Amino acid sequence: MDKVQEISPDGLELPLVEEFFTIQGEGYHSGEAAWFIRLGGCDIGCNWCDSRFTWDPAMHPLVPTEKIVEHALDSGSKSVIVTGGEPLMWNLDILCNGLKNAGLSTFIETSGAYRLSGSWDWICLSPKKNKPPLGDICLKADELKVIIESRDDFEWAEKYRKLVGPGCRLYLQPEWKRFRTVIPEIVSYVKENPYWKISLQTHKYMHIP
Repeated sequence: MDKVQEISPDGLELPLVEEFFTIQGEGYHSGEAAWFIRLGGCDIGCNWCDSRFTWDPAMHPLVPTEKIVEHALDSGSKSVIVTGGEPLMWNLDILCNGLKNAGLSTFIETSGAYRLSGSWDWICLSPKKNKPPLGDICLKADELKVIIESRDDFEWAEKYRKLVGPGCRLYLQPEWKRFRTVIPEIVSYVKENPYWKISLQTHKYMHIP
């Protein structure tokens, strides 16, 4: 963890895994074009994680935040999605301010396990059992996306449905490797509880990042 301690606490540099222009594949904004910024570092350790390559921040270069903002602006996209890993492991105030000052809409996808930093136009909260959300992020979430791997996860989803605000959009998303097993149960659950919607990882069907 020595490398983590070297990362600027004020967010002047961030461990950048990758950045790319693609189509959002999940949740409320599925199908929309966006510039993705994927940051390294995550200590939650979900057994089904499809981004394990992001977990160790020492494996990814520290990039000046102003350069990350420049790349986003040069992309031509009007919106930027910051994801990980768990992006809130780092102070995102400078990144978020830079993006907003450049006229870009700011989106974040987070488990909420760390203190919220940055000023966001859209917060997608995906709570994880290994390390639940902190503070008042549930009330600030615009979208709640719960991954369903087994029947027990419905209870977890309901717990956080009751914690988010009344305007928060609610999504259940099948864990990719267990799709065939869990999707019938999710369909039945949503039919019985229509305040939920189903989120699919459409980018995987389109074979895009």
